[in-house]
Amino acid sequence: MNLEIPAPSSQVVQGRLGYYQQFSIEKKSMTVLEYKQLAESDKYKTPDHFDYGDLERKYWKNIIYRPAIYGADVSGSITDKDVDVWNINKLGTILDYVNEDYGIKIEGVNTAYLYFGMWKTSFAWHTEDMDLYSINYIHDGMPKTWYAIPPKHGRRFENLANRIFQFEASKCPAFLRHKMTVISPNTLKNYSIPYDKITQEKGEFMITFPFGYHAGFNHGFNIAESTNFASPRWVEYGKRASQCCCHQDSVKIDMDTFVKRIQPEKYRLWLEGNDIGPHPEDPHFTSSATLSSKSNILSKNNNTGIHTKAAKKRPRPRHRRSD
Repeated sequence: MNLEIPAPSSQVVQGRLGYYQQFSIEKKSMTVLEYKQLAESDKYKTPDHFDYGDLERKYWKNIIYRPAIYGADVSGSITDKDVDVWNINKLGTILDYVNEDYGIKIEGVNTAYLYFGMWKTSFAWHTEDMDLYSINYIHDGMPKTWYAIPPKHGRRFENLANRIFQFEASKCPAFLRHKMTVISPNTLKNYSIPYDKITQEKGEFMITFPFGYHAGFNHGFNIAESTNFASPRWVEYGKRASQCCCHQDSVKIDMDTFVKRIQPEKYRLWLEGNDIGPHPEDPHFTSSATLSSKSNILSKNNNTGIHTKAAKKRPRPRHRRSD
């Protein structure tokens, strides 16, 4: 409870009729105990409700009111170090090559992040950096509700988001990577975008898959831990993942070591820019797999140390706070 949350953020939501943008305003640091007391205060506590469905309706009805404060992206782990099974810090997947071959630790990607939530704190629609897998565990507290779009329908969701948020899409084709876009499940239904909904409770793990768009909210005070991981299946996704170019510190992983190790038969073609093929979830469109740039944060073998995940630098809110 004495652990410091260095940069909790107030989540300001703008929009209407199921389309929203979420902005984060950084607050002063506080301890977990102070955060818990705040989360359980009359101002921020979970409202009375009959069941998960009732609480979900209250969330969407009140999303733009009374911004909640999220203690997100806290570097570290509270899993016992001697735990060898389902330890988020010891997953032992091919993502470990990033540290082994490049000497890089990316906070929240190949190291653990802690998340301290309260009622109505949210995570906007996104896929993971480089379309990696993710794993999330609730150590203690109240549940999270997740919405997830099957990866095969990811392009349909992107097309919908591009139509709704045309200004943002014109500025950055990968604007969903900014993690600011909130679209209600009723809107997805109206546009026939399939999605799944599940509530994760204390002591349960949640895993998301490559190119699996997901979003959700916390039911009340809780403590969660998460990171990313990879499997050989992911490499094709990583080679063809969209990239945000408007944020210089966005996470871009040099795919060289993965292609060389996992797809040696494609390595020369990839280096030559001739690795032509479809995205695994978009078989109707073929393109050349993205080559790593010399300026990528992880493309330099002598680049050692810890890189802070881009999500910690959040966009400032516009002057107009609400609709």
